[in-house]
Amino acid sequence: MSAVALVSVALLGVLVGFAVPPLAGRFATRPAHFPAPPRPRRWVWLSPAVTGVVFVGLAVALGDDPALPVFLAVASVGLVLAVVDLACLRLPDPLVLAAALLALGGLSGAALLAGVPGRLPGALAGAAVAGGTHVLLALLPGSRLGFGDVKLVAVLGLPLGWLGRDALLAGLLLPHLLHGGVVLGLLATRRVRRDTLLPLGPALLAGSWLAVLLA
Repeated sequence: MSAVALVSVALLGVLVGFAVPPLAGRFATRPAHFPAPPRPRRWVWLSPAVTGVVFVGLAVALGDDPALPVFLAVASVGLVLAVVDLACLRLPDPLVLAAALLALGGLSGAALLAGVPGRLPGALAGAAVAGGTHVLLALLPGSRLGFGDVKLVAVLGLPLGWLGRDALLAGLLLPHLLHGGVVLGLLATRRVRRDTLLPLGPALLAGSWLAVLLA
């Protein structure tokens, strides 16, 4: 991908980043028994930089892959989901559904237009494997994995499955390594207790992004 194209993708990411906090604010509601969440507005200046980095990383990793626009679209929704989950420990179904429709519809279109229909079954298999393994994890005794997380993982399995087995396996493993590291760090610094509920969505999204970069 040319330098001009990368700069264009970066600028697009910055523009999308400005829209992330106000969109997240529409979904960031928290049950009354939780303490007041940090307001998504605190992300208003950080979000464009983060989104720009995410977009450029995807562009560099995927290059001329016909599904690059789909990955960028899913990442846009994913960033909104990450901010909402950080603010109120929720992954709203409308946002997860939007990501699913973008991923499934976009990858189907990319497969047909690029003449690679054989990649679509891999994407569907990725969603099935990712969702199925996390359903089992959610059903384990004492599991804190919510079904909002399970649904998000299944959606992320679509683009990861598009890239192949290695990307899918990395996308299943890296989020839990990231989340575990963050939890251990917070426990070591006494920022949280063992019973503190922490959002998993950001780690799922960040781990999937890293898996794409490493694919």
